[in-house]
Amino acid sequence: QVHLVESGGGLVQPGGSLRLSCAVSGSAVNDYIMAWYRQAPGKVRELVADIINGGHSNIRDSVKGRFTISTDSATNTVSLHMDRLQPEDTAVYLCNAKKAYFSANNHWGQGTQVTVSS
Repeated sequence: QVHLVESGGGLVQPGGSLRLSCAVSGSAVNDYIMAWYRQAPGKVRELVADIINGGHSNIRDSVKGRFTISTDSATNTVSLHMDRLQPEDTAVYLCNAKKAYFSANNHWGQGTQVTVSS
């Protein structure tokens, strides 16, 4: 069974940086499409970034140039590197894993809170 555990969230000042990590157990991280979603209070959940089998990645336009996604096969983790954070980046960030875009199996972590405030 695939199990995902996010970490690295917290309080950061505008313009600051933060790295989120998602530890994957039960499968190899590079065997999956890994993704980071976020959901702010009163707003719909949105896809932030994904990475396909540890290779090609896709970044949401609103964070492109500030956020990057990567996997580390040695530690079996997927990370989201966030630079120049803004208050509108405040949200619960969730890790997701699936075998394919149309896969019926969708695995979620519990989420980690990111708060950007002065």
